[in-house]
Amino acid sequence: MARLIYVNNVSLDGYIEDERGAFDFGPLDDDVLASYNDLLRPVGTFLYGRRLYETMAVWETNAALAAQSDLMADFATAWKAASKVVYSTTLAAVSTANTRLERHFDPIAVHELKAAASSDLIVGGANLAAQALRAGLVDECQLFVWPMVVGGGKPALRPTGASTSSSSMSADSETASYSSLPPFGTVTGSPAQFAGRSSNGRFLTQTPTKAAAPG
Repeated sequence: MARLIYVNNVSLDGYIEDERGAFDFGPLDDDVLASYNDLLRPVGTFLYGRRLYETMAVWETNAALAAQSDLMADFATAWKAASKVVYSTTLAAVSTANTRLERHFDPIAVHELKAAASSDLIVGGANLAAQALRAGLVDECQLFVWPMVVGGGKPALRPTGASTSSSSMSADSETASYSSLPPFGTVTGSPAQFAGRSSNGRFLTQTPTKAAAPG
């Protein structure tokens, strides 16, 4: 069965956007963009809510983005190659190829999609990911941690101790927290680890050699 991976950008204090709905990550340097490309290249399907889909669709609809550099062209190619499933009750139609629109998130259908897939899937967006986590469908979380603190807004994950998958917790597991995060890098772990509990009490981390300071 293919894996479902939750991917998002996150501040040091665990938010994907501030209280106004904005999050300026800053310019992407080559190392960061290359990390994104490595993650996206083997993925076969993206699961999106409306807002994230409309944000990402420009990688297909705006050819000028891919023309800016080889790395941006690689990102656009990887994004367009994957199929997309968009969950929205209000979106009238999709604007990209190889994309289907679903009105509601159906855990059974997503489980069947994982079972039939030959490549991994990515779920993006905190709200959609929360539904997938509650259903026990997420196999891995990969958060790109940016060196900024926003103080409040939409969290990337539920607070420590909140329920995700009933089968992913153990009574003797150790507590982990965002204080464990590196100054910048990707943080990879199981949903149980990111819920604040880990069988080994550690995060697996990979830190790029450098990162552009957000502007």
